[in-house]
Amino acid sequence: MVTFSTSPTGPKQNYFLSQPHQPFFVFGLIWAVVSMSLFTLSHKGIIVLSMNENEFHLYSLAFLVFAQFFHGFLFTTFPRFCTAMTIPKEVYIRIVWLYQIGAVLFFVGTLLSKWMILIALFSVLFAHAMAIFTLVWIYKIGQSSLKQDPYWILVAHSITIATHALWIIAYTISLFWDFQSYFPLIAPIIVNFFFVFLTFAVAQRMIPFFSHSQVSRSPFFIEIVFAAFIIKTIMALLDWTLAESVVGIALSFYLLREFLRWKLHPFDSPAIVWVLHLALFWLPLGLFVGSLMEIAEYVYTTNFLFAEIHLLVLGFLTTVLIGFGTRVTLGHSGQAPHADRIAIALFWWTQIIVFLRLTLSIDSGLIGAHEWLFDAAAFGWIMLFIVWGGRYGKTLIYGKQR
Repeated sequence: MVTFSTSPTGPKQNYFLSQPHQPFFVFGLIWAVVSMSLFTLSHKGIIVLSMNENEFHLYSLAFLVFAQFFHGFLFTTFPRFCTAMTIPKEVYIRIVWLYQIGAVLFFVGTLLSKWMILIALFSVLFAHAMAIFTLVWIYKIGQSSLKQDPYWILVAHSITIATHALWIIAYTISLFWDFQSYFPLIAPIIVNFFFVFLTFAVAQRMIPFFSHSQVSRSPFFIEIVFAAFIIKTIMALLDWTLAESVVGIALSFYLLREFLRWKLHPFDSPAIVWVLHLALFWLPLGLFVGSLMEIAEYVYTTNFLFAEIHLLVLGFLTTVLIGFGTRVTLGHSGQAPHADRIAIALFWWTQIIVFLRLTLSIDSGLIGAHEWLFDAAAFGWIMLFIVWGGRYGKTLIYGKQR
């Protein structure tokens, strides 16, 4: 007699690794907390980092936190943009683990050794390159005849990885010679094209779609925005503050006019959508307010402590991140994309962090001495990701909770 077993014969599938956004989001959450915790401890003089504090802050957020969130979202949605096959697990899983190896080496290295940091940087650059090559592959095999948005996403990534490579070259040189002047040249490019333009390229496609807006974008809309950021970045590199501010103000009015034309109706939308509207309008507001503060810095010879950067990164990018992250996590686990009371509280908590950080900048520019504002903003950031992870971490790791 032939008997049959009812037990599964193949290996049990790991849900956590079954979709690319899940491991990328989870590790992005972990490193967001680690990065800000180490930066805060360094800023307060409790620990000493092996890397310049501002350099550590920007690199860790750009390539160990936000990059992983970007990859998690794009590896899920980019094939749909291009009408291509989904990215195979064996492709994205290598990138996931290479990023984590680089992240561990980086954070340990910042406490122990500059040379360990160098190894970490090359590891992260390799992971970054693999991720971009994967997106280029999807772009090439995609059957969609409308690839304008994917194209600009790849342009932003290309500028970023070139800057990433230059950063590592400059860091390597700095280990042998006193060469510290490269950071002011790297930072504007990373902020304008990786943090802002890349997020914008995705948001300007997805937010009108989620909002059921039928209004088409103005001709050459994304091209004009890209050109404006090119000019703005050049002005920043040349340290032409007033010229950069004029470009920022002009761009803010252009974006505001376009966003209003889309008729998004944020006050009639559910929370999972209006938070994205809020994020979208943070872009022109951040550019406008940030540009005015740059003019004030120039006129009064003061320092508002990177006000524009934090308005854009916290107000625009992080709000988009929380909104998209919540929607993708729920939607891809078989749940309706709905914001419950915890999610809505996190949406508003993100805005509180923006205003705390803006208040810190204003206080610094006015020669204030309220260190608690830094502590409050840093603590708010750490708690944002801890609470979001507590709310959605189980879904990312185990799937829909019954």
